[in-house]
Amino acid sequence: SHIYKKNHDVTKTWKGKTEQLLRVDDHDFTMRPAFGGPAIPVGVDVQVESLDSISEVDMDFTMTLYLRHYWKDERLSFPSTTNKSMTFDGRLVKKIWVPDVFFVHSKRSFIHDTTTDNIMLRVFPDGHVLYSMRITVTAMCNMDFSRFPLDTQTCSLELESYAYTDEDLMLYWKNGNESLKTDEKISLSQFLIQKFHTTSRLAFYSSTGWYNRLYINFTLRRHIFFFLLQTYFPATLMVMLSWVSFWIDRRAVPARVSLGITTVLTMSTIITGVNASMPRVSYIKAVDIYLWVSFVFVFLSVLEYAAVNYLTTVQERKERKLRDKFPCTCGIPHSKTMMLDGNYSEADANSLAGYTRSQMVPEEEKQEKMVVHLTMSNESNSSRKRGLKGHVGLRIIQNSHAIDKYSRLIFPGTYIFFNLIYWSVFS
Repeated sequence: SHIYKKNHDVTKTWKGKTEQLLRVDDHDFTMRPAFGGPAIPVGVDVQVESLDSISEVDMDFTMTLYLRHYWKDERLSFPSTTNKSMTFDGRLVKKIWVPDVFFVHSKRSFIHDTTTDNIMLRVFPDGHVLYSMRITVTAMCNMDFSRFPLDTQTCSLELESYAYTDEDLMLYWKNGNESLKTDEKISLSQFLIQKFHTTSRLAFYSSTGWYNRLYINFTLRRHIFFFLLQTYFPATLMVMLSWVSFWIDRRAVPARVSLGITTVLTMSTIITGVNASMPRVSYIKAVDIYLWVSFVFVFLSVLEYAAVNYLTTVQERKERKLRDKFPCTCGIPHSKTMMLDGNYSEADANSLAGYTRSQMVPEEEKQEKMVVHLTMSNESNSSRKRGLKGHVGLRIIQNSHAIDKYSRLIFPGTYIFFNLIYWSVFS
């Protein structure tokens, strides 16, 4: 059987209190170590536990991290034969000096306190101190949405001493870029975390002086697939749907008008939905360019039918005036019956059917009524049926205005050209 040796319990051999071991009562810990001398170096390292959220509306981010400070305070040195450190919780922190580091541009932050305050203090015999906290902080991030949603954002979490200038406290990254560690499982639904890195510089305040400031920088690239499904693809479908009206008979006014109004209202809904989830910035975003150009294409398709309808009305009015000005003088013989063989066109029959009785029969000869019998052989009937079947597919084209024919090519070609330019610039 294994023999387990119990560790040496200091609390049983040391007759005094922990404060007496560290000589807390013998010193004034309201002042920094080596007060009046050179600046005390305080090393910092950070382990990022999670990026909880990125808010475009509030322009901020929320991060949970482990913040650790390293410095030397000879007032806390104690005799030890094993040269082992002593670890304490947050209760001792209130009795000794610790760096007054705060988060610049922080909106909200707190130290986790479940089940107790998540604070650790580790003191070494030579006076070196490790001070660690688990903190969640919400800080401001100045985002540029000019390329949204094809944008890349860079946010920074800034650390700085509140009271001590660079003459009293030298804040630095303990191991350079190696001072920043991240959890491999960190992920965001809308962003891809490209890079974490650290920087440092001096910050100047006109009233108090120069301070060391540390930066935790991270770069985020937005996932585009969500916006392709929710914004770009529906907008493109609405533009393509508006082109259907170019193939509808120009005399079908309700169909073309309702289709145009529906696509315009749908595009307005898409634009409103996108802007509702974004801050009210004063510049134009990339998604605004795409949506408003698509809206213009849909609106122009409505105006196109308005032009077609107006020109068609003008043309029919001119033809009506021309018929009224030059009445028919066809000179059809006054016979009881007019026989036509099968070699006639539908247009000829329609032209005969279009004349009134007053045009074809003089007023004084009302007693002689003209009856036109259109008789065709079986062969002509079958050929007419085949001709009608062949012309049914062409009626839409025959009833289309010239503007519709040009629009079928100009609108799709222009929109495809716009998409090529848009995605080449913003991708």
